Amino acid sequence: MKTLCLILLGLFALAACRPSDIINFEVDAENQDQEHEQEGVAGTAVEGEYSWTAPNGEEYVVKYIADNLGYRIIESNALPVAPEADLAQPKAVEVEDEDEDDDE
Repeated sequence: MKTLCLILLGLFALAACRPSDIINFEVDAENQDQEHEQEGVAGTAVEGEYSWTAPNGEEYVVKYIADNLGYRIIESNALPVAPEADLAQPKAVEVEDEDEDDDE
């Protein structure tokens, strides 16, 4: 009997701590689809994805994580892309040491 209670308690604990769907919905209004899915433990850590179709027909997707470090976008085609930086090394500039002039 004790073994059965321990097994049931273990199964209950396992079911209670596994991530579950918090949000899961889809909307199709006037050809503008919207979806949002989220899994995790509310108030602790969640990860999810939402998407929508813009009026021009382009679909945008955002994948994210929200936990003790905050809300972070993992992947998205909705964010602007920064232009490439020119990473050429700057040339060294010679600087005269002022102490050398004082010694003379």
